[in-house]
Parts: sequence; structure tokens; C-alpha cells
Amino acid sequence: MADITAKVLIVGGGPGGYVAAIRAGQLGLDVVLVEQGGNGGGLGGTCLNVGCIPSKAIIHAAEAYHQAIEQATRAPFGLKVERPTIDFARTVDWKDGIVGRLTGGVGALLKRHRVKIVQGRAEMTDGKSCRVETDTGPQVIRAEHVVLATGSVAAALPSLPFGGKVISSAEALSLDAIPERLAVVGAGYIGLELGIAFAKLGSKVTLVEALDSILPAYDAELVRPVARRMRALGVEVLTRAKAAGLSDDGTALLVDQEGAGRRTIAMDRLLVATGRRARLTGFGLERLDLTLDRDAVQIDERCATSMRNVWAIGDLTGEPMLAHRAMAQGVVVAEQIAGHRRVFDAAAIPAVCFTDPEIVTVGLSPDEARRAGREILTAQFPFQANGRALTLANDDGFVRVTARADNHLVLGIGAVGPGVSELSASFGLALEMGARLEDIGGTIHAHPTLGEAFHEASLRALGEALHI
Repeated sequence: MADITAKVLIVGGGPGGYVAAIRAGQLGLDVVLVEQGGNGGGLGGTCLNVGCIPSKAIIHAAEAYHQAIEQATRAPFGLKVERPTIDFARTVDWKDGIVGRLTGGVGALLKRHRVKIVQGRAEMTDGKSCRVETDTGPQVIRAEHVVLATGSVAAALPSLPFGGKVISSAEALSLDAIPERLAVVGAGYIGLELGIAFAKLGSKVTLVEALDSILPAYDAELVRPVARRMRALGVEVLTRAKAAGLSDDGTALLVDQEGAGRRTIAMDRLLVATGRRARLTGFGLERLDLTLDRDAVQIDERCATSMRNVWAIGDLTGEPMLAHRAMAQGVVVAEQIAGHRRVFDAAAIPAVCFTDPEIVTVGLSPDEARRAGREILTAQFPFQANGRALTLANDDGFVRVTARADNHLVLGIGAVGPGVSELSASFGLALEMGARLEDIGGTIHAHPTLGEAFHEASLRALGEALHI
């Protein structure tokens, strides 16, 4: 098989890789994209195939089912229905249909922009070439620029290797039935998103977290409404607790909890959601002279590695492991290869937790701003005073704004509440554009919308709130 030469070789077809390929194609560059597929992979990577998209589909289905049950029992709107049932196999089929539609769309976009796709496992041979094991035999690809976008993998626990009843988030999204009892190890965003979803689907959920709080990456003020909701759903949370392994018969999780000793948690499935790690093995990284930083590939502000014309983007480069970060990095790298002057500015990357209620953060929390030595103004506006939240019958939560005290420059925005993920773009834009409290307060926000809480929080920080 003849060697392939190109201007750009991209290894990995996840959000970072395929966006880099599309943008490079738009800029007229000759691009080859290698995607291994298999194990839930394929174009779109973990995010599209077994992560962001399918998890949000399951979360939505779980919420619809849970609301239907509430209508059958309480009927707060006067809507009366018979007790609903759910065919989870059809739910999974529906989820798979969404994934198929989107992966097909990615393939069409790559084709439109003249990106050559090679399916198979890439093995880097040096900083300019790789060997791909395809269905039709080995293929060598050589390029002037190499973009590494191999993503991440679920982190396993030595005492709980994946297999059998022990599953990762990928397997949790394709179960053949709803488990009667689900144990979840890890109370970060993945564990909580899926734990809450399965609680709504009818599972008895127990969450095990080694630290002293759930969602340890978020400040306590934002987490509090989520904790209340979990209690209402009957989710049991064990903090300062470590998973010690399975019982001898494999039907229970053994947990050592500080102050309580060993506990046995009966379960039908055990979801290990203790985070993800950069995919550093399986594609010949050891043959490249790359500098690593805490088990991730080290990059500079241009996403350049320690090797000339070798770039790295996305989860491979460490935290924050977010699809939108990878996409933004992919654009930056493609434009640099095309000769543009670009750097990756990570000042405003929204983080979203699709729990119930949802959490959004961008920029600094009040405590982080104070620790940085800032004198600040901060205020929040509760959804209990927001008309749109009341009409959604979901008014728990708030929007919080943090700004400099001297010039009112917005330093950070946080929110917890119904559908606040959809506010993340306006939050990010405010920081990106260098907004001040007066800019947000002077912007007309449509009524009735959840976004009005952003407006009112900014006014409240100025001492000018109108509706509280």
C-alpha cells in the first residue's frame, strides 16, 4: 500500500481532532485524520459516542420519566396520567439513534472539507509519521505537522477493575436494563449526573466518595441545592468512604467509611466514576521526545509540544477535560499551521454539571478571587424570585456574580438551577468581552427568562436590584 503524505496528520477523531481537521480543511490544508474506532470510539470520540451526548440523552429520558411519575402521584399542574412505565431498551435505541445521526454528520463535514479519513490504530514511528493498521493492511502516513488528539480513558481502581458488574460510564449508557441497585464510586460530575439519572429511573442509588463532600471541584454554595435534590430522590451518599473491593460472591461493594468502619453495599451494578486520565499509551508516544506534565502531554499557550511541529490538544493535555476546550484548541492549532498568529486563551472556559439542578461556573468563585488578593463585590439572585423558574415549577437555585470592587470588572459567574447550562454562553461571553457589572445591568434581558437572574445579580452587586 502506497504511503500517504499530507500537510497535517491528526491522530484521533474526537471533538478536538475532528474540529481541527475541519478548520484545517476550510483553510485549504491537506489533512489526514486517523481514527481507531472500536470500544465505543469512532468519529466524535468519547464525547459523542459514549460521553457527553449519550449521557445527556439518558438524563433527559430519566427526567421525563420521573416527571411523568410525579404527575401520576401528585398532579401539581392538574395533569393526571396513569402510572407510567419505561422500556429502557427503547430508550437506549433512541439514544443510539442520536449518536448515529451526529457521527454521520461529523463524517459528512469532514468529507465536505476534503479531509482524508483513515480508519485504524495509529502507531507513531517518529514526529513526522505513523503506521496505521487498517482492515486492508498497514498504511504509512507522513506529514509536516502532527496533531495528537487521542483523548482520555476512564480511570479504573486497582481494587475494582472493569468487568462483569463493575462498569464505567460508557457501559452505564448502554445497559440492557435499569439496575435495581446501583452503587457509584466517585461523586464528581460523572458519578452524580448518572447517579441522579438512574435514581429517577427507579434504581436505589448509593454514592461513595473518598473526600468529605460531593462535587469537590465546585464550591459548597453551588453544590447545596444538588445535595438537597439528591436527598429528595432517596440517593444515599457516603463521604469519607473508600471502596475496598467486592464481596466474595460479587454481589456487594465493601466500603471503609471514616468513623463507621466497614460497610457492605448490596448492588446489581457498580459504576466506577473516579475520573479520567490522558490516553498516553497505545499509539507509540514513547517514540516521541515529548515533555509530560503530571501524566499528560505538556503544551504551551499555542498548544505546541516540546517537539517542533508536533501539537497536542484536548484531554491528552490534562485538565480541564472538556470537549469545548478541545474544540477551541483544535481551531487554534489549525489556524497556526495555516500561518495565522494565534494562542489559546483559557481565561473563560465554562464548566457545566448536568445534575438536577444543573451547575455552571466560569471564571473565579468569590473565595478564589479573595485568595488571589482581590477586593470584590459579589451578589446572587435566587430563582425563587424569577418568574420563568416559577412557571417551570423548579425554583431552587440562583445566579451569582463576582466582580472587582474597584472597577466592577466581572471575575466569575456561577449558577445552580433549572436549565442553567443554557446560560453558560452568556456567562462566558461576559468574561471574554471584559464586561463590567454596569454592562450586564445595562443590557436588556428578555422577560420572562432565566437569564434575568444574571441581570438582577449584577444589579444587586451594584446595590440596584429591582426584584428583590
